[in-house]
Amino acid sequence: MKMAATENPRETVLAFVKALNEEDFDRARTYVNDDLSFEGVLGSRQGAEAYFQDMTRMRLKYDVKKVFSDSTDVCIFNDVTMSGAKILVASWYHVDQGKIRSLRVVFDPRPLLATKAA
Repeated sequence: MKMAATENPRETVLAFVKALNEEDFDRARTYVNDDLSFEGVLGSRQGAEAYFQDMTRMRLKYDVKKVFSDSTDVCIFNDVTMSGAKILVASWYHVDQGKIRSLRVVFDPRPLLATKAA
């Protein structure tokens, strides 16, 4: 698989999110390090393969509202559509050598938990 080439962490992250929105998971994968670490409210994943297994199943949609970047760290506030609910999510990406190495997300899971309980 050809590696994505970008020197700018902000551009790397936004290209990754765009590829996820377009459900182009092969392209999205080119922006991610093999040993990606994901930490979220409802669980964590180690390794890009585990992360993308979830992404291809969940097919989330991201509506980017604001992007902050500082050197190799990028933070995005976005509305994410999950299980039919639109949820405000803060995502913190760390980019190392042009690839996303870690991703941490924070959001209020109550709308998702209410949907599952119904």
